[in-house]
Amino acid sequence: MYNPKSVNAEEFISHEEILDTLEFAEKNKNNIEFINKILDKAKLKNGLSHREASVLLACDIPSKNEEIFELAQQIKKDFYGNRIVLFAPLYLSNYCINGCVYCPYHLKNKHIPRKKLSQEDIKNEVIALQDMGHKRLAIEAGEDPVNNPIEYILESIDTIYSIKHKNGAIRRVNVNIAATTVENYKKLHDAGIGTYILFQETYHKDSYEKLHPTGPKHDYKWHTEAMDRAMQAGIDDVGLGVLYGLESYKYEFAGLLMHAEHLEAVYGVGPHTISVPRIKKADDIDPNTFDNGIDDDIFAKIVACIRIAVPYTGMIISTRESQDCRKRVLSLGISQISGGSKTSVGGYFNPMSNSDDSAQFDVSDTRSLDDVVRWLMEMNYLPSFCTACYRNGRTGDRFMEICKQQQIHNFCQPNALMTLKEYLEDYATPTTKAVGEKLILNEVDMLSDHNIKSIVKANLQKISEGMRDFVF
Repeated sequence: MYNPKSVNAEEFISHEEILDTLEFAEKNKNNIEFINKILDKAKLKNGLSHREASVLLACDIPSKNEEIFELAQQIKKDFYGNRIVLFAPLYLSNYCINGCVYCPYHLKNKHIPRKKLSQEDIKNEVIALQDMGHKRLAIEAGEDPVNNPIEYILESIDTIYSIKHKNGAIRRVNVNIAATTVENYKKLHDAGIGTYILFQETYHKDSYEKLHPTGPKHDYKWHTEAMDRAMQAGIDDVGLGVLYGLESYKYEFAGLLMHAEHLEAVYGVGPHTISVPRIKKADDIDPNTFDNGIDDDIFAKIVACIRIAVPYTGMIISTRESQDCRKRVLSLGISQISGGSKTSVGGYFNPMSNSDDSAQFDVSDTRSLDDVVRWLMEMNYLPSFCTACYRNGRTGDRFMEICKQQQIHNFCQPNALMTLKEYLEDYATPTTKAVGEKLILNEVDMLSDHNIKSIVKANLQKISEGMRDFVF
């Protein structure tokens, strides 16, 4: 039985409910009157159910699809404005005991070099990332209780937070590691992490078990209920995602939204972020061997429909995607992107080495962080390196309450301007700095609250004089 309030994975992600949803969506995909009702509801900006959103995703009426994209753009603007948060992944280790058939880190891959960063290696990687200008990292590691125990992850987090280099500092570490116990999630919470991120890969249980034939990740229930354990441990910012291409995208879309509904129903807090990765070429992985690949048009519509269905959640796109693809979906819902990324173990400190031989997947957007920052600004987006909400306790239901009221910009816009100013002063090339200074002037002028505007102007001047880390 489908029950979003259940903590049993096969009840809050019900296979039968998803099949019924897809049948319902197919039946109504050309029902203009019903689609108009869904769109009218969506315009209230309170979100949609998985069934309603699935109808929009299935809709193939060109004029209605135009409305869907326009509404997604408006909702993105209303909730997140023109801000785009920047981050980088940091791969700690590619040792893994799982058998995931879509990932080159799988146990049977004997020719990929296995690497694990020492704490000294981590220090070097973090300094390299700080020298680029990054303030927010997402740490990644394969599942291996011998090589990558929770103690190693915790020590690595401590190391990352301890490194202050010139004006650099990593102010928030998000964590993307395998499903674990409530006790270990409590340890991560106490270590001061930001968001705990875990991709479901696929919500289709039979496909999931075939794609994960061996290792602890084979257990669908253990993996799918991980966010519940994280929430029970006090981690109230969690990030969902599926790997598009493994199973039918319509099935995954419905399952993803059901997972969001479950978290909202049980804990009162939906996902802080939703990621939208697509399967990409990697060491011994050919994405063409999977039959459910999606083209850029479908990908863009998925992003738009997620934005409409879950207006409060941040949306993440990585350097898996090309520059052109990332540009297209920025306005449709994406609020966070990576820049200057390496998906290999040890790829930042010595980029000219053969470190890419340990990459998890091929990077499509290979531009530097400076290039990405300038590119965003030239399109009138405001790059943000802000981590203030985490550090000021605006997480979980406290963040969601502000965001759902469309008031988060009162904090995020000033913080974005001040962190961008830090970047321009400390790391930007002259060309990027010139573009950024002009953008900041324009954005400050548009601040409507005179008190906030006055404080921001004063802080921007202090930053130019050498002071750092002002937060709202």
